[in-house]
Amino acid sequence: MFKPFTPDLTAADVTPQSMWLNRRQLLAGGAAALATGSIAQPTRAGTLTPNTLEEITSYNNFYEFGTGKSDPAKYAHMLTTSPWEIKIDGMVDNPGTYPLQELIGDLDIEERIYRFRCVEAWSMVIPWNGFELNKVLDKVGVQAGAKYVAFETLVRPEEMPGQRGFRSNIEWPYREGLRLDEAMHPLTMMATGIYGEPMANQNGAPIRLVVPWKYGFKSIKSIVRITLVDKEPPTTWNMLQSNEYGFYSNVNPEVDHPRWSQASERVIGGGLFQQRKDTLMFNGYEDQVASLYEGMDLREFF
Repeated sequence: MFKPFTPDLTAADVTPQSMWLNRRQLLAGGAAALATGSIAQPTRAGTLTPNTLEEITSYNNFYEFGTGKSDPAKYAHMLTTSPWEIKIDGMVDNPGTYPLQELIGDLDIEERIYRFRCVEAWSMVIPWNGFELNKVLDKVGVQAGAKYVAFETLVRPEEMPGQRGFRSNIEWPYREGLRLDEAMHPLTMMATGIYGEPMANQNGAPIRLVVPWKYGFKSIKSIVRITLVDKEPPTTWNMLQSNEYGFYSNVNPEVDHPRWSQASERVIGGGLFQQRKDTLMFNGYEDQVASLYEGMDLREFF
């Protein structure tokens, strides 16, 4: 049984928009302080610091626009997001290619304030606008035997310069996946906006996944395909570096990344000399999602 979701964050906890946009400068300053040993040690003391939209949209991983952190903000304006279609296929009763507005037009858009934990050990608090993924899956009818949900990002190299002559070894499209019970969980969102505004192109417009208890890269952007399957689907980072990025990628302070600790995080907006915050199991959503992994070895299935 899922424990009902009771929000523990309010607008006062939200990362200010300017800090979301200015993550590049803030994290660069943090790295310099770390090099001189001037950042304090982890603590549980203190409250969450509000974050802003400006920070969220200027320092971002979206390799379709380039491997640099600032590339998405530079090039994402080239992306055409309307009209937009999503292909839904595989083990569903009503497969098809759906115009986005037809697919979600009758769904109520709500705000969810979630913690966001990057695999790179920084975090924010973000107000997403969207709806539960399960509402779309219910619409198309999930067939018996389906066990996983696979997602794909748009491939459009003429508008996404990272997909042509790219400097990485990514095989496009970018792929992600969830187990079906994870996808159907009421915390799992399809987001169409942030801070009460439409989703910025560099953050995954017009629609992206948000899974708040997993590292941020699991929340795939600019989705154009959803496929119901009976076997674990390949996912991009797991294919690239399986020893570093597992299929599940649940936030777990007890399982370090091979190149850094995951026991604590730097909260964006907390100031250059802030004390690092202890990372919470499942990013603070343990009461809601721990039952999904009962009996699993979370070190083996990381």
